[in-house]
Amino acid sequence: MQELKDNKIIIGFSFLYIALSAYLVWTDLTFLVLAPIGLMAIYFAIFHTEYMYLAIAFLTPLSINIEEFTESFGLYVPTEPLLFGMMLLLLMQQAQKNLVHKDVWKNPIIWAVLFYVGWIFLTSFTSSMPLVSFKFLLARLWFIIPLLIFGTRIFNKRENIIRFIWLFCIAMCIAICYTLVIHAGYAFGEKEGHWVMWPFFKDHTIYGATIAFTVPMAFGLYFSKKHSPLVNVFLITIIGIILVGLFFSYTRAAWLSVIAALGVLALIKFKIKFSLIASVVGVLLIALFFSWDTIQMELARNTQEHTTEEFGEKLQSAANVTTDASNLERLNRWSCAISMFEERPLLGFGPGTYAFEYARFQDPDNLTIISTNFGDQGNAHSEYLGPMAEMGVFGLLSMVLIVIAIFYKSITLYNRWPAEDKQMRVLLLAMILALVTYFVHGFLNNYLDTDKAAVPIWGICAMWLVYEAELGPSGQSKETD
Repeated sequence: MQELKDNKIIIGFSFLYIALSAYLVWTDLTFLVLAPIGLMAIYFAIFHTEYMYLAIAFLTPLSINIEEFTESFGLYVPTEPLLFGMMLLLLMQQAQKNLVHKDVWKNPIIWAVLFYVGWIFLTSFTSSMPLVSFKFLLARLWFIIPLLIFGTRIFNKRENIIRFIWLFCIAMCIAICYTLVIHAGYAFGEKEGHWVMWPFFKDHTIYGATIAFTVPMAFGLYFSKKHSPLVNVFLITIIGIILVGLFFSYTRAAWLSVIAALGVLALIKFKIKFSLIASVVGVLLIALFFSWDTIQMELARNTQEHTTEEFGEKLQSAANVTTDASNLERLNRWSCAISMFEERPLLGFGPGTYAFEYARFQDPDNLTIISTNFGDQGNAHSEYLGPMAEMGVFGLLSMVLIVIAIFYKSITLYNRWPAEDKQMRVLLLAMILALVTYFVHGFLNNYLDTDKAAVPIWGICAMWLVYEAELGPSGQSKETD
């Protein structure tokens, strides 16, 4: 009898919701129809935080920047509102009860991130545009706090690590399939390949970077353990879709970042000592310094643009700094970042201010056909020069420290992880290589202010914090005891 009564209540509310939705549509208040979805998200965030966290992994490749529709402010929905809500909820819960294990705060990755966030906070006060800088800080916090800090609670369950990777890869395949279908309508033309991924991705560069990031993850899932024939076929299909998407992204930096990841894979597999790598890199940097004039002359002779269909010639065009507008504009942005740094070397112009400040630093000789006099076309195109221009020398240092901490801890964990635990060793290696693709790409572009990059990167770092605690000082995983 009680069940019948409950059903009547549910049916009654359903009819009420349908009637209310019809009225809202009729009165052009359609957006309020989404209110129940928001209430549902709040419910899951409070009572099923784990599911909400994993849902964000799936939603990230499929999120949409509402700036494309509102022409006001940039916000990726539904991921960023969900992350902001989770951040507030988790901070309130943390105030009542400690949710974060004390060992988390001892990890060098956390130290580097806290230094980075602290420096953003400090330079926001000295910023040329404090409101912009504090908004930048808030946006960083709603990625770092729920994904990295509280993500350690989610990944205490090993199966959540695997689910996170699966969900991100599957959603990425959906986005790629959508893009390929649209792109096929234009005979896979390269010019159309710059925008056919809309509305899920702003342009082909971030699209290519995210695909490159996904390549090692998909291979990691395939090689991590023996699967059933059906799962094997499914994973091979996913890998095929991702590789096709990578090729037709026409993103040279993404292609090069995958090649760099293969190089790092060789270094790790052959267990080449860090001292040897550092020596070789040092010699190369010295040779680069003394040969820079000759290298510039050779680059000036390269007039290969990326309008050809040949893969090798496309890669060659990546070094064309004479006629390739994309490369020349990137050099223009870098030159502006360096000039901004020279004017304010200690504190910079303020976090998030590059796009508003770089116009007056443009050298007329560096302007290209895609440059604008108002300097309203984006960022510094570098994950390293951007912080340097906006936050001074310590801004650059903070980003470098994060990269060093990430790869130092991850490679150390991989080398210490028990050989008999093949699944986690393979996934660890896959995550290392995924981050190699991004941080190599970071020399040419910067996307850490978007959910497409921030969600998987901070999520993986949270996994490593859990791995570190799980392995412990004995070097024996609890899972293999």
